[in-house]
Amino acid sequence: MGRIVAAAATSHILMAPAGVEERAKRVVAGMNEIGRHLRAARPDAIIVVSSDHMFNINLALQPPFCVGVSDAYVPFGDMDIPREKRPGSRALGETLVRRAAASGFDLAKVEELRPDHGVALPLLVVDPERRIPIVPLLVNINMDPPPAPARCHALGRMLRVTVEEDRPADERVAVLATGGLSHWLNVPRHGEVDEAFDHWVMDILIAGRGQELARLSAADIVARGGNGGLEVMNWLMAGAAAGETGGEVVYYEKMPEWFTGMGGITLDVDRDIKEAVNA
Repeated sequence: MGRIVAAAATSHILMAPAGVEERAKRVVAGMNEIGRHLRAARPDAIIVVSSDHMFNINLALQPPFCVGVSDAYVPFGDMDIPREKRPGSRALGETLVRRAAASGFDLAKVEELRPDHGVALPLLVVDPERRIPIVPLLVNINMDPPPAPARCHALGRMLRVTVEEDRPADERVAVLATGGLSHWLNVPRHGEVDEAFDHWVMDILIAGRGQELARLSAADIVARGGNGGLEVMNWLMAGAAAGETGGEVVYYEKMPEWFTGMGGITLDVDRDIKEAVNA
């Protein structure tokens, strides 16, 4: 059977450092630490759980969840991200879709996906040499209603089952959730950041208590963390996929200048795997 060998979550933007130089340096250092953590696990593939910013999923068709099933991905190129091809794991993506169908989830398959910054920017740090195949899994937080936190939590657990029961022996899979933390975009509270909410989300996930976040409604999250704060459901999925055995905060900076709370965590997986990674 395959194994989840590492999991992490991080914000997925970087903006101009002017006026916030020291905080920006700490953010970049934290992202680099998350990249080192994931690379140290030597994954054969990375499942990237993110949102799409209306570049691939728009109002014409609004699936709750999309899975990339392609041999390669070329970024859309927003935020000046280089349009350099990354390998994809079509087989892992197809396996996720099949297991989901058998588990009561209907995941939309996407053959032609051009990842935007939500997927592509963190990968610049995690896999700068573009060697590790990826599977983008997009959570559509822009639809109304968005997927429920409890549904995302259940899907995260299904990711783990898929890897452990349906993938080849000794396949090593990492899970990277991206987005968040609190931010309000294009609404009356545009640009606000709720530091207390951000720390609450990170604290319960590193304590292995993701069920507390899963019990909220999407409206609860929007009220406390903003419409962009719905991206914490990606983090919730990573925690469930990792087995909810804890973790640690790598970085956090309140960045209203970037319109968001910037943070990142690593999540524990099985003890024997963790010890092998840290050896």
